[in-house]
Order: sequence, then C-alpha cells, then structure tokens
Amino acid sequence: MRIAIAGATGTVGRHVARVAEQRGHEVVGLSRSLGIDLVSGNGLEEILRAVDVVIDVLGIQSTSTARSVDFFRTTSANLLAAEKVAGVRHHIALSIVGIDPIDSGYYAGKLEQERVVSAGDLPWTILRATQFHEFAELMLRRTSIGPVVLMPVATLRPIAAAEVASALVHLAEGEPRGRVADLGGPRVESLVDMVRRYVRASGTRKPVIPLRAPGALFSAMRRGALLPGAGATLGSQTFDEWLEERTRAGRLAGPDRAGDRPV
Repeated sequence: MRIAIAGATGTVGRHVARVAEQRGHEVVGLSRSLGIDLVSGNGLEEILRAVDVVIDVLGIQSTSTARSVDFFRTTSANLLAAEKVAGVRHHIALSIVGIDPIDSGYYAGKLEQERVVSAGDLPWTILRATQFHEFAELMLRRTSIGPVVLMPVATLRPIAAAEVASALVHLAEGEPRGRVADLGGPRVESLVDMVRRYVRASGTRKPVIPLRAPGALFSAMRRGALLPGAGATLGSQTFDEWLEERTRAGRLAGPDRAGDRPV
C-alpha cells in the first residue's frame, strides 16, 4: 500500500512513517521540510497520484484561534481536493480527545479540521487521541520564566506518540470508519507532576509552581474533561517508561532547551 503522511517529520508523523515502512508500506512524506507546502497546495495532485491512503498528522505551533482555524481549514481542504483528483480512497485525520466544548486556540483549529473532513466527499476516518507524553516537554518550554516554571494545573491521560502512530497505520490498512473510539494513555497523570519528573530527570533544579491558568482549555483540563470516556482504547507505555526511555537515549533537555517538536 502507498501511504502519504501529512506532517511526516513531526512528533507523531515520523513514527507513522517508521511504522508504515516496517509493515511493508511505501511512504510518501508531505511536509514543508520535504518541499511540500500544504497551505498553498501546489504540487499536491501530482505527488498523491497512486497513493491509497493519506494520514494527516499536521500541526501548527500557534495558540491563535484565527491562525489555527485558517491553517487546518486550508490544509485539510487542499488535501481533500488533491486526493479526489488523484484517486486516493481513504483520508485519515488525527484529532484530540474532548475538544468539543473548547472552540478556541489550537483546539478550535482541530475542530475545524474535523468539520472539513467529515463534510467532504472522500471516505474518511478520524481518530481522537489524548495529549502525547511530549506535551510535558512542550509545556515546560512555554512556561519556564526566569528561575521558575509556572505550570498550569491539569489532569491528563498521556499516550506515547509511537502508539498513536501504530493505531493510525492500522486504520490505514482497513476500510474508512468515520469517528473511531478515542485513544488514551494507560494512566491518569497530573501535568504538574509530569513536568516535575521531567525536570528532575533532565538534571536541572528549577522549581515547578502550580498555576490555575485562565481560559476554557485549562479549565477543562483541571476538571479532567479531556480524559477519554468509556469505550476508549488505552495504550500501554506510561509517562515514566517514556521518560526513562528518553533519558537512556540522551534526549532530555532542561527547561530552557526542551526541544522536541510538539506535533
């Protein structure tokens, strides 16, 4: 099978590419770093010819509602239009668990992506997953201020990006299914505790101070509203296991250098 991956060099995209290749599929990478601009859509029809399935794991590093909505609306519409012309038979999009009441910021963009995909005339599947283990790294980088880290209070069920990738490739190997069961991690975690463990493992000593952050997103996270509900599929790798694996590989950075790509 020939699988195109939108966002092939991102946190989950590179795992999707690896898993797909391990399973014997041919991978076509779609990302700006590979010379493909999904915002303009130029050249998409040509590169998607003979592709069977597109897996969209694109992301944007922005908290702006307008920018996020515009990005996901534009890239999804461009992909779907090019896929239709190229004869792609299945479009798969990765989204986020529990985002329905949070129509702002990055999450508003993901909701718009879901709307565009589900309203299109190409057969589709949408998988919602919880935050990746890398979310702790991302939040550490964003909230490290001078000598301290001001970390929003949040309750999560983080999952390994590699496990999300495996689920996406499995879906690509089957028929379009619409919205499938949510995917979450094996254990409920406190974001503050996750970041403290990350900071400790990285060998730095910045204190991590809990903060009741304003806004609909962090209010929902405090309530546990972004946790998967009954019927969700749960992964197996815990945050501590991921952290140990990353430490052994020498891939941890301190609060001012935490640097893996968030999406």
